[in-house]
Amino acid sequence: MRPHFLMTEPSGFDVLYQINPWMRPEVWSADRAAGLAKAHAGSAALRQALEAEGATVELLPAARGQPDLVFPANAAVVLDGVVLLARFRHPERQGEEAHFRHAFEQLRKCGAVRKIVDLPEGVFQEGAGDAIWDGGRRLFWSGWGPRSDLAASRAVAATFGQKVVALHLATPEFYHLDTCFCPLSGGEVLYYPPAFTDEGLAAIRDHVAPDLRLEATAEDAAAFCVNAVNLGRTIVMARPPQALQRRLEARGYRVVPVDLDPFMMSGGAAYCMTLRLDRTSRPVAAPAAAQLEGAL
Repeated sequence: MRPHFLMTEPSGFDVLYQINPWMRPEVWSADRAAGLAKAHAGSAALRQALEAEGATVELLPAARGQPDLVFPANAAVVLDGVVLLARFRHPERQGEEAHFRHAFEQLRKCGAVRKIVDLPEGVFQEGAGDAIWDGGRRLFWSGWGPRSDLAASRAVAATFGQKVVALHLATPEFYHLDTCFCPLSGGEVLYYPPAFTDEGLAAIRDHVAPDLRLEATAEDAAAFCVNAVNLGRTIVMARPPQALQRRLEARGYRVVPVDLDPFMMSGGAAYCMTLRLDRTSRPVAAPAAAQLEGAL
């Protein structure tokens, strides 16, 4: 199957408020026109990079007053055609929920997804940004703390019937799991250790063999390179430091850099700007699955 993604048309993007430490509205407003021009170019480049890998990209229209709608990874968790809709913690993003619900209803009508599920009342969970499917290990890594609740991990497990490993996030800078944690197709996990509590790091060590743990540096994390999209042996990411690119290439990956600087000013990059719609719980093909089996 062709990889299938949801992205959002970037004309509504803006930095109007601050709900994470990366957001600086005063800096953005100093040259907003230039920023918007770069945002359009960056979004187009990201879409082109995905399509060059054979992906299909659905484009959601922008919505006035919803500047963070460009980050559909936070819209929902999707696996086997089932959509678990997000519930946002901050009022600034809660207006996105109706737009994303409508988008998924349209996707259901055309057969791209098959079922839409709501979270239990009162539970905050911010989509695939805090529930990352690891196809090799056949489990969800579930971030909790700044945005999503620990109870959301149980909701993800109940909805999809899959194992969930909860990872406690420790800092306001890395408020979603996708900003600091990225499983790769070869079994490696690229992650930024200071973003996690001791408990969270212990859970990673329990499930990932030492030779498969790739620790990102502070420079890598600040460049939003961990917030990447992995398609087979290709990794699409914000422009990486050379050292990180060399490390990944030494592991057999091809790195495709994209200039996503405007979106980083709002706290997101390649993974945040996409939502994979075709993820499946079916086992991955050997040899990756065999390698992972020995690592667990």
